[in-house]
This record gives sequence, C-alpha cells and structure tokens, in this order.
Amino acid sequence: MKRVGGSEPNGPVKAIAMRYVTENRAMPRGRKPEGEQALSNAERQARYRARHTTPALPAAARPRRAADRRSRPQRWRDAVNELLAIQATYANWLTALPDGLRSSSIAETLEAIVEIDLIDLAEIELPRGYGRD
Repeated sequence: MKRVGGSEPNGPVKAIAMRYVTENRAMPRGRKPEGEQALSNAERQARYRARHTTPALPAAARPRRAADRRSRPQRWRDAVNELLAIQATYANWLTALPDGLRSSSIAETLEAIVEIDLIDLAEIELPRGYGRD
C-alpha cells in the first residue's frame, strides 16, 4: 500500500481507491440531429450527393512569372541602363528644384545621386565565360 499525506514514516496508511473515469458518463456518439430525428441512410446519401454535385469554385490560378531568359551580360547592361535613366530623372528633379529648397537635405541627396559616376559601370566589358573570353 502507498502512504498518502503526512511526513511521519510510521503514520497511518491509507489506500487509494481505484475509480473508472468513463463509468459515470458516456461519450456522445455523434452529431445531434438537425430535425426531430436523425436522418435515414437514404437521406444522408442524398445530402452527400447533392453536396458533391455542385460545381466547386474555380481555384484562383496565379499567373506564373515569365522566366528571365536574358544572359548575365545582357541583364547587367539592362540594369546599368536603368540606373542611368533613374540618375537622369534625379538630375532633372535637381535642376527643377525651387530656390528655397536648394540648401535642403533633399537637394543634398539629389546631388549625391547625380555625382555618382555610373559611366564606369557601363564601360565594363564582362567575361563571356566557359572559355569564350
């Protein structure tokens, strides 16, 4: 027997009573009927068929992005050309800036962008690779 409670080693010994947890309550056997009584097998089958004959909503098909088939040197040239175009846009913005904003942080940032020498990037001759250099 197992000792329960008390710190005395020679104290009274109490037995633990065994009890069955599921003895007192039965578990529910299924969903409660919607109406007065449960559906028959034929009614349940008819509901199943009706539910599965309705057309399913079309899955939203995301268009796949087209694979970029350009070579690395072509992608490099395109990226450098894009940077040059953006730099030209910022240069136009800087020239169109009102006199009141010429000494602002916006003007300083635009000047820093315009002063970057991107022409060196455009003049780089990239390797072709695989012994075709």
